[in-house]
Amino acid sequence: MERMLIIGCGDIARRTIRLLRKNYHIYALIRNGIQRDALRAMDTIPIPGDLDHRKSLSRITGLADIVLHLAPPPNSGAKDVRTRHLLAALSKGRLPRQFIYISTSGVYGDCEGAWVNETYTVNPQSARAQRRVDAESQIRHWAKVNGVKASILRVPGIYAEDRLPLERLRNGMPAIAADEDSYTNHIHADDLAQIIVAAMHRGQPNRVYHASDDGVMKMGDYFDVVADAYQLPRPQRISRAEAQRSIPESMLSFMNESRRLTNSRIKQELQVRLNYPTVGNALADRAREAPA
Repeated sequence: MERMLIIGCGDIARRTIRLLRKNYHIYALIRNGIQRDALRAMDTIPIPGDLDHRKSLSRITGLADIVLHLAPPPNSGAKDVRTRHLLAALSKGRLPRQFIYISTSGVYGDCEGAWVNETYTVNPQSARAQRRVDAESQIRHWAKVNGVKASILRVPGIYAEDRLPLERLRNGMPAIAADEDSYTNHIHADDLAQIIVAAMHRGQPNRVYHASDDGVMKMGDYFDVVADAYQLPRPQRISRAEAQRSIPESMLSFMNESRRLTNSRIKQELQVRLNYPTVGNALADRAREAPA
């Protein structure tokens, strides 16, 4: 069996491991021992190492045929030095044949509600998004020079049963009035895992894919449908000017960007069939499965 190395072993990595562990020898880079037992229980071999410390990565050199990079960039700076360290370590031995990077749709910045396909010019408007653009650029250059098949998955807001804005709703944080609100995009965590697997099997070299569902929603509408599904009060709607004064900056950076992602490429090239084409579909499934 081929060997796969996973960098960044959070929720999406674990969902992906469940889909792959019967057909691959899977290794996972871990910074500490907290995840060791859980990974071993999933037939995954933990490898100690830290992307912030280049010398600690010697064990992954020449290890894998496929690398899945889900680790976020550092919290500061304009460059993603973690990805730089990873690529340097991989370059010292036998190269992987494939590299998949989980990026973000935030690389486009604010598109004022326009439809955005994978050829749309990136325009990162936060330091976080700039680091993602830097990581993408590093990976695509490295892959082209070394003949590695790279896939970049640009991912919007990830949700699942345990990844919904319930605390935000319970705390009564307001949303922006409909006529001033931003379009937002989503993907269910299980669908993202299956898109990753599809990219492994059918991704084209140095290709960008939008890992996004079919939904076309404004952010406040998203909060409303989740509130209704969980029988919580819908958030108060306020003007965008009021939002700048009353909503934390970390949330505003998302609320100030509006775009609608196309997803035809994952359907046509990767042959993905979404389990949850919209957030509404996922919430309806939850309601059907809930005990009477």
